Amino acid sequence: MNIRYPATVEQQGELFFVQFQDFDNVFTEGETLEDALLNASEALSGMLGWMMDNGKKIPQPSEGVPGAHLIAPDAKTQAALLVRFARGERSLSVLARALQTSWPAAKRLEDPRHWPTLRALDRAAAAMGKRLVLSLE
Repeated sequence: MNIRYPATVEQQGELFFVQFQDFDNVFTEGETLEDALLNASEALSGMLGWMMDNGKKIPQPSEGVPGAHLIAPDAKTQAALLVRFARGERSLSVLARALQTSWPAAKRLEDPRHWPTLRALDRAAAAMGKRLVLSLE
C-alpha cells in the first residue's frame, strides 16, 4: 500500500496554497511550489499523528483526483499508518499475541513518534498476512 494523499495546489498572489482532498482542516502554503509541497508533508504528518493519538478514524487516500499532487507523510507516520491499516478491525491484543510480545510493544508500532525496526515491521506484516516492501524515491 502506498500512502499518498491528494492535495490541490493553487497559486494565490506570490504564495502557493495547498489543501488536502481527504482532510478539510489540513492546509498550508509556501513561497515556492517546492516549499509548499514540503510544508504539506509536514502538515499531513502532524494531522495524521494527532488523529492516531486521539483514536480518530483515518480515511484511506482518495484515488484519481485530477490535477492533484500526491503527498506522503514522513516515514515514521507512514509506518504507523501502514500497521494500523493492515491491522484493520483486529485488536492490538491479537497483534501482540501473534508477535509474542506485550500490548505496549504492539502499540508502539502504531505510534508516529516511534521509529520501529525493519525487523519489527517485517514481523508485524507477516503476523497480519502481509509482506514488508521498501522503496526509495
